[in-house]
Amino acid sequence: MPDIVQNYEMNAKPDEVWEALVTPDIIQIWSGDEAKMSENIGFEWSMWGGQMFGKNIEVIPNKKLVQDWCYHLWDKDRPTKVTFTIKPKGKGSVVELLHQGVPDKSLKSITEGWDTYYLGAMQEMFEEKAKKEAQKKK
Repeated sequence: MPDIVQNYEMNAKPDEVWEALVTPDIIQIWSGDEAKMSENIGFEWSMWGGQMFGKNIEVIPNKKLVQDWCYHLWDKDRPTKVTFTIKPKGKGSVVELLHQGVPDKSLKSITEGWDTYYLGAMQEMFEEKAKKEAQKKK
């Protein structure tokens, strides 16, 4: 089963990116749907009406979040593993994504999902926020 490795530059500081990963109200802004999420180890999270779900297995606030990940069409007894590593970069940050053990049949759709619905959507949220803040300064 292949892995997905991608980097996303965020127009936000690492602590802001962290909050966008673990705070349900912020997740709802970029995802467009309710989420059950926390930064606590062992927390069983879910998103998109339970289509995506799993458990937090490692938490280093503002730096790293490791989760077991399941998609409702996959074998629930064989979760994949997602690692978000947040690193400062200039005035913003980079999120390094490692999604391990993605089923072959889902590789294309999951890769596109990260870009369109998850980290790409978060990236867009921060860009919009930066544009609004820049307009206020004018």
